[in-house]
Amino acid sequence: MSRLRRYPMAAVGGLILGAVILAAAVAPLLAPADPIKPSFGKRLQPPRLLGGASPYLLGTDNLGRDILARLLYGGRVSLALATSAVVLAAAVGVTVGLVAGVLGGRVDDAIMRVADVQLAFPVIMLAIAIVAVVGTSAGALVSVLALSGWVLYARTVRASVLTIRQLDYVEAARTLGASDLRIILLHILPNTLAPILVIGSSQFATMVLLESGLSFLGLGVQPPQPSWGAMLAEGRDYLSNAWWLATVPGVAISLVVLGANLLGDGLRDLLDPRLRQ
Repeated sequence: MSRLRRYPMAAVGGLILGAVILAAAVAPLLAPADPIKPSFGKRLQPPRLLGGASPYLLGTDNLGRDILARLLYGGRVSLALATSAVVLAAAVGVTVGLVAGVLGGRVDDAIMRVADVQLAFPVIMLAIAIVAVVGTSAGALVSVLALSGWVLYARTVRASVLTIRQLDYVEAARTLGASDLRIILLHILPNTLAPILVIGSSQFATMVLLESGLSFLGLGVQPPQPSWGAMLAEGRDYLSNAWWLATVPGVAISLVVLGANLLGDGLRDLLDPRLRQ
């Protein structure tokens, strides 16, 4: 707790993310209405928060659906996809980075060239091309999102491995007969956890933005299932007379990105001994 007080960014970012994730997780308990069922007689009612007589806290959309309910359920979809993509990207990237750093030579060169080729393509264009081919199922979206994030883990872990493998305690373990697998699991991998955690928090924000961008373009979660990007797309034609349709999901996305970035900065300061000094 004392460390968290010394690094308030990590605490603030964690609180923001925790609040959003908790609200999405208990959406069935908090949602005041069905997020999918339309009610055409209640179209475009303004939010009650603005002082109006509408019974809807955040208003209704162009089909009369409760925006608060759609925001909560849409958050479950967007956050679940982003979390799954971060976990998958980390698993693949860390494994590839360990292999490249430990084996070196031609294997390292081949992996890094593949990473360089992928970095040469714009992420959103690559995602659009793949989704257009494989479809918009949840598994396809998670795979596309993870594909855009594994390179950063791989390059970071590889660089850490190349440094750590030359340290005295690793050389001592090798001299005492420790196998390569034991050295990786007990000596190298634990010392790469700090940068992995920092990258994961920042990548979470990136995944939320990328998933929202795909949904905004109609290549993500398909209607009537709510998602924050789709809600933004639905509200762009009503900015002049029903601005809350796009503003509410936009604020939710901004909060998640802000919380993830603050958490990442705080974790970097908390876990890096050079910064602590």
